[in-house]
Amino acid sequence: MVRKAAVMTVSNGSYLQGQPNGRLPSMDSRQPQEKVVLKKKVTLLRGISIIIGTIIGAGIFISPKGILKNTGSVGMSLTVWTACGILSLFGALCYAELGTCIKKSGGHYTYILEAFGPLPAFVRVWVELLVIRPAATAVISLAFGRYILEPFFMQCEIPELAIKLITAVGITLVMVLNSTSVSWSARIQIFLTFCKLVAILIIIVPGVIQLIKGETQHFRNAFSGNDASIMGLPLAFYSGMYAYSGWFYLNFVTEEVENPEKNIPLAICISMIIVTVGYVLTNVAYFTTISAGELLLSKAVAVTFAERLMGSFSLAVPVFVALSCFGSMNGGIFAVSRNQTIKSLLHSEFLLQHPLTMIMLFSGDLYSLLNFLSFARWLFIGLVVAGLIYLRYKRPDMPRPFKVPLFIPALFSFTCLFMVALSLYSDPVNTGIGFAITLTGVPAYYLFIVWDKKPKWFRKLLGTVTEALQILLEVVPPEEDQKS
Repeated sequence: MVRKAAVMTVSNGSYLQGQPNGRLPSMDSRQPQEKVVLKKKVTLLRGISIIIGTIIGAGIFISPKGILKNTGSVGMSLTVWTACGILSLFGALCYAELGTCIKKSGGHYTYILEAFGPLPAFVRVWVELLVIRPAATAVISLAFGRYILEPFFMQCEIPELAIKLITAVGITLVMVLNSTSVSWSARIQIFLTFCKLVAILIIIVPGVIQLIKGETQHFRNAFSGNDASIMGLPLAFYSGMYAYSGWFYLNFVTEEVENPEKNIPLAICISMIIVTVGYVLTNVAYFTTISAGELLLSKAVAVTFAERLMGSFSLAVPVFVALSCFGSMNGGIFAVSRNQTIKSLLHSEFLLQHPLTMIMLFSGDLYSLLNFLSFARWLFIGLVVAGLIYLRYKRPDMPRPFKVPLFIPALFSFTCLFMVALSLYSDPVNTGIGFAITLTGVPAYYLFIVWDKKPKWFRKLLGTVTEALQILLEVVPPEEDQKS
């Protein structure tokens, strides 16, 4: 089934001018004759698989080093892994309340629009387009590049230029694949999801065996080591929450979930418990074989772990991890393009996302990019959950089939916003750049949305940006659908 448009538009960029007084389109602003009811095809089991499949990816292979570096000890790193899992569960429960009382697809954008109006909603879309999506793709792709080259450089260091070149090829391949054949992309994603689970299991199972054998020397005096600094906590938080990110994606298809009042909260709780246990066990497995110092020196922790335990079979580990990362790359782009035509996808991904991703890929390393994107991501997720609290008072009569205790959104939003603010001191360069780009969304809103007397040449210049925003908000039909 092809999803129809939520609102009507005309070509040549009038979408950006057609909303009086700077209004952005709401997901429910449909004409009666245009309304389409989506089939309820996402069951509880499918919802669980969507969340787990989206969360598990590159994060568990990227984040252990970042967390340990910024916490200083094995015990504190495992504590942060557990705390980030619990915090992600709290955030997911808040999104479950929002998803069951605001039954419109669109996720973050819709919730910010409902609570705080069009300006912050537009800025959220702006940073998604310029910061979050290209930087996230670059981070995952860099992990893919390193792990796919590991079997060829087992005895020496991988050149950074080689990693970035193979990463660029991988990004281009994924975008071409999604642009030319969405069906093939979906088929490949099933195989890549299987690879994700295999990559996790071939680390957890040997790790549990090591524990049974009594290999616990790296857990003695677990909280001793480098003193953890409060300035390192935001960066540890960013690494941990990056590994768990993905719990909010079920809210993007709320209209398609069977019995959403029951299935969304249940799918979220089950998924987050499974992922948290799996992530903590994976890190425990690492420390049964690798010391904290060795993990910090490792460029690819899963490979270092496999070399210690698996002998010649260790070559399979970087392959499965690389396929897992490739699956995350493919899944992210596939999710964005699932309702778009080839023409629309080519337009947005190649003309905007592809060059932005390449710029970030060649201008930063993995962890600096992670801090850069995390500032904007968690700023607005914290704002979304703060909006839940605001809506409790602004619209107390809104039906809430699922309602979380108030301390959960209060704790979650406070933690996100506090860590985001503190990160400006912890990593002022990367988070400061993210903050500056976020602020540019304010003048962009007045330029693109409020200003309705644009000269003809300026309208033409904005054509690409206009169509990309339409695609990103998923409120405008592809041209083929308009003609039909």
